[in-house]
Amino acid sequence: MLDMSFVKQNLMRSKWLAVMVMVLGVATAWWYPEIKQWMSPSTTTAQQGPDKASDKNADKTKGMGRPGNKEGGGGKHTPVSAVEVKQMDIRQSVDALGTLTALNTAVVRAKVDGELKAVRFTEGQWVQAGQVLAEIDARAYEAQLNQAQGQLARDTAQLKNAQLDLQRYQDLLSKDAIARQLVETQAALVGQLQGTVQANQAQVEAARLQLSYTKVTAPISGRLGLKQSELGSLVRASDPNGLVSITQTQPMAVVFAVPEVHVPLIMRKLKAGQALPVQAWDRDRQQRLAQGRVSTTDNAIDIATGTLKLKATLDNKQGLLFPNQFAQIRLELDTLKNVLVVPTQAIQRGAQGTFVCVVQADNSIRLQNVKLLAVEGEWQAVQGELKVGERVVTDGADRLRNGSTVEVVMPAKP
Repeated sequence: MLDMSFVKQNLMRSKWLAVMVMVLGVATAWWYPEIKQWMSPSTTTAQQGPDKASDKNADKTKGMGRPGNKEGGGGKHTPVSAVEVKQMDIRQSVDALGTLTALNTAVVRAKVDGELKAVRFTEGQWVQAGQVLAEIDARAYEAQLNQAQGQLARDTAQLKNAQLDLQRYQDLLSKDAIARQLVETQAALVGQLQGTVQANQAQVEAARLQLSYTKVTAPISGRLGLKQSELGSLVRASDPNGLVSITQTQPMAVVFAVPEVHVPLIMRKLKAGQALPVQAWDRDRQQRLAQGRVSTTDNAIDIATGTLKLKATLDNKQGLLFPNQFAQIRLELDTLKNVLVVPTQAIQRGAQGTFVCVVQADNSIRLQNVKLLAVEGEWQAVQGELKVGERVVTDGADRLRNGSTVEVVMPAKP
């Protein structure tokens, strides 16, 4: 028996197919003229004649030459900025990142145990070597000194008595009125008492030294840190933190590394006794913090980095430098006399190396290879076939090549 639902589904599909065919037919009839015209543009071009068509093609190709060149440029010149080549002295320097360190650092510790009775400093204060910083209860050490002095006085009196007896025994021996053995025994007693007195004197000095330790003094000159013990607390000589720390920051030391290629020049100057100036700058190189000179070098080159560590001494009178601070270091190696210099922005880099774009008398460009020497500020010392007074492009060089024609619109300031 025929399934009626299957028949209905086929009828519905047939109706939808018919509707879609009708819609496509109407759309094709409506858009056919526009599609035909779009697909054949050559007809309108041909109707305009060969002259108009060629003119139109000429208009399309007009101006397709490289801008600023003589070839196809329509006579247009590339605007650039240029600066004249100069001759001056340039300082050869090396930039590095350095770590500032104190010349000396000391932890002020109490040398005797006792109660902290007085604190005679403020945190961050500048102190001189020998200045009293704190005082410890001295009563126990005063008593020890008195006891030692008493023993010394007692033994000194016994020594004097023994010396007098020895003198009397010697007088009697000269008259043969006493046995020699008694004289020798008395002389031995005198020597024994002399040793006792010397020991007592040493005990007195030791007690006096212990008493002096109750006044804690600064071992070096420098700047104090934060105190580690409070007034009234019990301090001991074995305390690891001590009372306070002192850092000697005037002058200050800085450690930095330079590439090994500069080591021969550095060693020659140091052996000749010539100064190697050093400047310390902030992170942005906007403010100079201090200046000084190289004091010594490390004894080996670091294999991993190929650098040699140098240590320099910096003047820190203004107190702008702190231990463990990072600073931008500039080491002046030498001064190049009367070298050719160009602005740093005039240096170009390409497959042929470093070069500059020289503006010739006819405003054409000549690419000139140069060797870079030292740089100072915004001036780069170069070596190459350049002359003083020649103009080099500083802005717009990326669009130029050999033979390009330019127009110097304004001389750029280096």
